[in-house]
Amino acid sequence: MVRASLDFWDLLWDILTRRLGLPLVGLVRSCEMARVPTMILRFLILSILLFLPLIAQTPSGKKSPQLAKASSRSVGMSSERLALIDKMAEEAIINKEIPGLVALVSRRGKIVYHKAFGLANIESDRKMESNDIFRIASQTKAITSTALMMLWEEGRFKLDDPVSKYIPEFSDPKLLDTYNESDGSYTTIPAKNEIQIRHLLTHSSGLGYGLIDPNKGIKAIYREAGIVDAWTTDPIILAHNIKTLATLPLVFEPGGRYRYSLGLDVAGYLIEVLSGMPFDLFLKERLFKPLGMDDTSFYLTDDKAHRLVTTYEGKNEKWSKHHGVEGYYDADFPLKGAKTYFSGGAGLSSTAYDYATFLQMYLNGGEINGIRFLSRTTIDTIMANQIDIGSDTSYHGLAFSVLDENGVAKGGLGSEGTFNWGGYFNSQYFADPKEQVIGIILKQTRNSISPDTTGWKFRQLVFQAIDD
Repeated sequence: MVRASLDFWDLLWDILTRRLGLPLVGLVRSCEMARVPTMILRFLILSILLFLPLIAQTPSGKKSPQLAKASSRSVGMSSERLALIDKMAEEAIINKEIPGLVALVSRRGKIVYHKAFGLANIESDRKMESNDIFRIASQTKAITSTALMMLWEEGRFKLDDPVSKYIPEFSDPKLLDTYNESDGSYTTIPAKNEIQIRHLLTHSSGLGYGLIDPNKGIKAIYREAGIVDAWTTDPIILAHNIKTLATLPLVFEPGGRYRYSLGLDVAGYLIEVLSGMPFDLFLKERLFKPLGMDDTSFYLTDDKAHRLVTTYEGKNEKWSKHHGVEGYYDADFPLKGAKTYFSGGAGLSSTAYDYATFLQMYLNGGEINGIRFLSRTTIDTIMANQIDIGSDTSYHGLAFSVLDENGVAKGGLGSEGTFNWGGYFNSQYFADPKEQVIGIILKQTRNSISPDTTGWKFRQLVFQAIDD
């Protein structure tokens, strides 16, 4: 299998030259011609990047407070009914559905339930703590979508712009026509349309998803090309992975239908191109720091490593540490390896509190603590019906699955407009704008010993606790 990698300094050079077009590039090139020592040149590049102006989020006339604890009665919820979540979690651990979990419930900007159950690490008998850190996998997608829409608000692009306008490698896309399993060869035909930016956010780009893609041909082609699906311990950077992906065939005509894909990883690189900042730095400066999401990042610092929950899988009626999938990922990815890849689709780790803060910003109409992240008019667009996902309860907007009137009739899912998603390691979240309720349940399992019922039970129990 071919694994592509690129030196970190190549990325910095790419930011300076192809993306920013800085006048200082001439100075750097002059230094190269004059054979200025490499270390001095690298220091110069870093200095230029550090002094690039970062566009701060704007102040807002509205000033919603940060999430804080309050009594359930003060926001119209029953403490006795919320206690049913305790019983559910304890029974799930006894029944070997999960080793442990963290659950959080808030209403009207107040946290009324935030508890931990079970073990974070079975081998060391470490108990789960409410501030423990979890790999949130596809919960990363909504954060990436939000970041891209922040740039949209600045007039950097139109949603229906072709991706190739900003990432030329996506020009002239091809569709997979035939695939020969015996030797890995394949044929393509020209696509009629190009991938639009909107397609990335709605999973209608025609891109595949490697490890979990149902098309065997695409799955094999991606693996042979060394495409990173979500995370890696190898020294690979986002730019090179996405440029390689752009050369591979699509599964179907862009815009044709919904299919879960690597579109949000492409969106992460697009953010680099549009902003002139590495993707992880953009998220840190434009979202995480101003939101106060201090425990959300792609890779953990040494002082936080002990708070990372171990991922388990059910094997032979017992919990075994999940080591990943050979050839695709290592389950210890936030702690070890090159730490150079920033997946917009699945790479972040976070806490229940941090993610609740992110969701509360949405419930506040795009603002928190007097800082405006998105206009409420932009949120209306994000929550609008963008594409049918083949569900009888919801549709997909630009960042989330959104509950429709049929979903309300289904029962236990929330009000119309409730938005939600989850993650590969068995985490779920939802937010109800009408009831101003947030629910987050974080776990770290692949293939439970017994069928895990905590996701649907938690959501149902949260809404039955409303008491006003």
